[in-house]
Amino acid sequence: MFSKEEATQLRKEFWTSFGKSFPRKWLLYNTKIKGVSFKFVADRKKALVCLDIENPDELTNLLYYDQLISLKSLLEKELPEVLFNDEYELDNGKIIRRIFVPFQEKFSIHNKNTWRNCYEFYVATMSKFEFFFNEYEDVIKNI
Repeated sequence: MFSKEEATQLRKEFWTSFGKSFPRKWLLYNTKIKGVSFKFVADRKKALVCLDIENPDELTNLLYYDQLISLKSLLEKELPEVLFNDEYELDNGKIIRRIFVPFQEKFSIHNKNTWRNCYEFYVATMSKFEFFFNEYEDVIKNI
């Protein structure tokens, strides 16, 4: 078991190491669509690459999510393991729409032996996700 300070330090080291090992400018929050962002998620039990839809306007969320659902078969060609969840609950209890790819291997941010494979998963998966988004950005924005 780690103290709160040790856990915080490990999280910081995980993300710093990722950035240094794979220096690249990711799209993340720069989608140019309010409330639509890419995220890397890592915690004690899982790692994910996500496209989150959390605009303050619920109707806008629904419209963006529907646009992405209409492109689902195209995304699945690039990322067959992609999952769509229109009621994903975050740790803080907030419900969002999330399209994500889970890391299939055993992972814990507290176990440095699992980091390298996770980093490689992040790079490969996010690259495909960003490519898809860039290819269909006009369709996604057309709500």
